[in-house]
Amino acid sequence: MTRKAAGLVLGQVQTHARLSREREERARQGPAEILNLSELMIAMWECAEWERIAHVMTEQQMPVYVPGQDPRVGRREEQRMHRVALDVAAAEQHGGAPAEMLRHRIYRIVAQRAGSPGEPRLTVHMMASSVSEAAHRAWTVYGRPGGLYQQGSYRITSVEQVLPEPGELL
Repeated sequence: MTRKAAGLVLGQVQTHARLSREREERARQGPAEILNLSELMIAMWECAEWERIAHVMTEQQMPVYVPGQDPRVGRREEQRMHRVALDVAAAEQHGGAPAEMLRHRIYRIVAQRAGSPGEPRLTVHMMASSVSEAAHRAWTVYGRPGGLYQQGSYRITSVEQVLPEPGELL
């Protein structure tokens, strides 16, 4: 959200917060998902983040949002750099390959019955480092014998990154 908010004035951030609250309400009215990571949880996270950014702007009297002036953004970067340093040190200490930094994202995976385009779709959310890994994880969980995808001969029809916004880090 911070990248998307960069350069916006408070009114624009408040509009995003309002829209995310509306998305959260729509998600509350929709069907529950199988996994804990659901459309509702994603909408709630987005809403909380937009509201936090609006609060920071008001508190620090920012005319436009600048992520570098947001204390939480600074703390997140410090924590990330600390994790990177620890991973690199551990890899060097064990004489292994350099630490691989995977950037996980949240993907929406939609499955539909084979040959039944009018039937309801199954939607799940998975955290993974790539589109193919997300699809693989969904199939591993739901495609096993007796699994949800097998029961109705479902096929994965789409995999889409939903969080963070493309180009942002999680």
